Amino acid sequence: MFAIVDARFLGPGVKQFEIVAPRIAKAQRPGQFVIVRLHDRGERIPLTVKGSDPQKGTITLVVQAIGKTTMLFNELEAGDAILDVVGPLGKPSDIEQYGTVVVIGGGVGTAIALPTAKALHDAGNTVLTILGARTKDLLILEDEVRRVSDETFIMTDDGSYGEKGLVTDKLRQLVADRPVKMVLAIGPIPMMRAVAETTRPGAIKTVVSLNSIMVDGTGMCGGCRVIVGDKSAFACVDGPEFDAHNVDFGILTQRNGMYREKEKQAVDRFKEHREEEVEYLRSACRMREAEKEFEGAGEHVAYA
Repeated sequence: MFAIVDARFLGPGVKQFEIVAPRIAKAQRPGQFVIVRLHDRGERIPLTVKGSDPQKGTITLVVQAIGKTTMLFNELEAGDAILDVVGPLGKPSDIEQYGTVVVIGGGVGTAIALPTAKALHDAGNTVLTILGARTKDLLILEDEVRRVSDETFIMTDDGSYGEKGLVTDKLRQLVADRPVKMVLAIGPIPMMRAVAETTRPGAIKTVVSLNSIMVDGTGMCGGCRVIVGDKSAFACVDGPEFDAHNVDFGILTQRNGMYREKEKQAVDRFKEHREEEVEYLRSACRMREAEKEFEGAGEHVAYA
């Protein structure tokens, strides 16, 4: 079992969890993810690690309640626990000294981009960060982003905070005015596709994270197969970060919507039985803890 020691909402439907996972905390690098299973009947979901504290032995995950499992996850609080956390998985972000870099976080993608932005800054790069959201209420982690960025720009679709417009509007300005050598974009697929087309004419190195289409996270299911250049790749084991100019976003969009109807059905069932689902999760955790205590007592007697 993996204990939750802190849980708090960052925005509507977006919750941050600090989870005890000492071995993962020591090994995790920016860009990597973990596979989480809440209970013995639960599905496996991939979540990118926002950060880790090796001294405390904890990792931090940010969960957006979109599907059934993430909705159930966000019902948990400090003091609860989850069954499995496996990782770190995936290739770490490629950290080099490029010069001036632009990091773009769209919605909850900000949490994924944050550790890489910090690593790029620590490596001596000038980090310009663009955060995008539909409205001010959906903007997350602004203060943390500002601490690891040389400059931060806020874009909202409705103009309720920062500047009104899209992240690509600000990106065009920065590319025109600054010697940008590299761009990292993490967020909704349409946003990452638009960023790739914005930087393509200038051949600016652009990296996107394709974590949103991963399923089992180990390359076994084939659900995250993508076309990069003229080759087939798996987002979980070959990525999750790829050269944006080589990603076939058309196929990526199709694959991302493959399970939409089944996901909707699962969400509808969860909403009908939310209380029972939450109670089963907590009772399963309590039972597992009791089993561990019993096993530990047996070992104590055996070796006394």
